[in-house]
Amino acid sequence: MKRSLLAGILLLNCVLVGPAQATTYKVTLAISQSLADVESTVTLSGAIAPIKKSVPISIQVKLNGKWLPTFLASKTSSTGKWKIVAKATALDAEVAYRAVAKVLKKSYISPAVTLAVQQRSQISELEPQTLIEQAGPGTRIAGIDISKWQHPNDRLIDFAKMYKAGVRFVMIKASDTRDLSDALANKWVRVDAIAAKSAGLYTGFYHYATLPDSTYAAVIVKDAQTQAQKAIWRLASIGGYTTRDLSYALDLENNCVRTSSNGSCAKYASRNAVTLFAKTWLTTFAEKTGRKPILYSYSQFLENAMTRDPALAQFPLWIAHYSINPADPLAQPGKKVGGCYVHSWTSANCQSEWTIWQYSSCGIAGKYGVPGSRVDLNVFRGTSDSFLNLIKGTWTPEAADMMPVGETSTMQILSTQSSASNKPLIFSVNVTRPSGDPVVTGTVKFVVEQPALLPYKFTQTALRSTSGSWTLTVKNLAAGIWNGSVLFTDISGTHGDVATPVIISIAPGPTPSPTPQPTPSPKPVTTPKPVAPVDTCKNQIRN
Repeated sequence: MKRSLLAGILLLNCVLVGPAQATTYKVTLAISQSLADVESTVTLSGAIAPIKKSVPISIQVKLNGKWLPTFLASKTSSTGKWKIVAKATALDAEVAYRAVAKVLKKSYISPAVTLAVQQRSQISELEPQTLIEQAGPGTRIAGIDISKWQHPNDRLIDFAKMYKAGVRFVMIKASDTRDLSDALANKWVRVDAIAAKSAGLYTGFYHYATLPDSTYAAVIVKDAQTQAQKAIWRLASIGGYTTRDLSYALDLENNCVRTSSNGSCAKYASRNAVTLFAKTWLTTFAEKTGRKPILYSYSQFLENAMTRDPALAQFPLWIAHYSINPADPLAQPGKKVGGCYVHSWTSANCQSEWTIWQYSSCGIAGKYGVPGSRVDLNVFRGTSDSFLNLIKGTWTPEAADMMPVGETSTMQILSTQSSASNKPLIFSVNVTRPSGDPVVTGTVKFVVEQPALLPYKFTQTALRSTSGSWTLTVKNLAAGIWNGSVLFTDISGTHGDVATPVIISIAPGPTPSPTPQPTPSPKPVTTPKPVAPVDTCKNQIRN
């Protein structure tokens, strides 16, 4: 009897703790939109059954026959419901979406729902012949940006082919903080601007900025003003702003101000310094030309390298964000999974208030008449009316706005450090314009009076700390008296060359004792394994 009772209890326990029936969940998706003057507000909502709280919900979009992830995500509430509100920045598109719920690593997918993006009908103020074709992804206005890299072996760009491919604007690199890069930009900007406009394209320009190595606000402000002056001179040299030009842009994407000997960054500018530089450059340019310039950067930089400042938000944002497809009408650059990047252009709904979106660096170059293998692709946010509003206002330079030629320069050697032949000779040099402002272009070098008598060549490096200021380092000088000069020279011809004579005494350095070297043992020859090339276009849009 006891044995039978025990067996019955064990049997009952087995029934009670046996495997439970697996729960099958169903997830639903509904889409609605509220029409607006320009961009519709789209609401995606649904529920999971049986009810389960805090279930991750993600949204996928169907593009080119494939279901792709988006940055749209939510979680179910205590009632099992979820909701996502987004802006449709595309002007005209029809795509399918589906919701994916994840429970215990298993995915449950809703039926697909199609969204046909609608915008409230508007009466355009433009004449039909002035309307700009919106042939880019999501029926947006398509653009491209170019620099010297789109001219391999000095080949020209076929802008007529670019226009036929649907592109309507091109941003051209026109200036750079670094003299050699600036010279190459100057070489091509006129050629490209004339050819692009002749093909029917609107043109814009940009300046690549290197930040000053200083923590003093006054120095940062002066450097930003000086770099803005370089861009203003360059714009003046190509005729100023016409009715076919977008505003000049400041390309600000690198806050390294000092590199180490191995090429890595040894010092970064502070967030306040980067922000002060950007505000000063943009404001200086706007005050001179009467137009608000554009800031180009990417979300991580805007969030991590700069502070939030309402003064910056007044300037249009050109944002780089790859791997998401602007053919998706709800795609938004500047978002990340589980949140948003917080910076000066982030709105209350966690979206970036961008004007131009660089969505790929891997455009098929030949398709757009560009030599080489790849080109940057962009889209404009808005209609023809808003595009043409961005180019309102012309600026015709006067004679005083043009870059000077051979302007008088003044040099000041602030300090000289020299001791022995085993240590470098270091000069700290400032060069100014007649106004007392720093020179805009140029560099410095050490020149000896009788170079033919040297038994060997010394090496030297001029490191720019800010506009008009350099640290000039000379290595491998032999012991003795050196008669020479520090020379400022400007390859652009903007500022006149100037030299300051110097007499340097170098003492003999210690003679190192020779270190005996062991006879090396022969090493077996090994064949290196082939390294697979890195695909820098992986996960990018290749239109």
